[in-house]
Amino acid sequence: MSTVGQIEALAADIGEIVYIDVAKWHLYLSTAKLHTPLAEAIYPLAIAGDISRAGITDILKDMKISLGDGKLEVDLLDLVPARCQSDLMDFLEDYQRSL
Repeated sequence: MSTVGQIEALAADIGEIVYIDVAKWHLYLSTAKLHTPLAEAIYPLAIAGDISRAGITDILKDMKISLGDGKLEVDLLDLVPARCQSDLMDFLEDYQRSL
């Protein structure tokens, strides 16, 4: 599978696991179209065998999400519940082992 195909597959999985929680409303990253940028940021770490909680936290913190037509920017880290972050880490650790 090509690198693009691997990133797309990773993005699809991430998009079904991770969601943004806003007022108890769950918006999955695939619906929000945020799964591919997140996968593109994570994939190099996975290939390098460098998946770590700190690295993923940094990626989530660096991804800025525009709200209210750009009136406010929030780190993705602040929008993803802790349980979801843990599920993402579990998935990524398994993903990295499968490479």
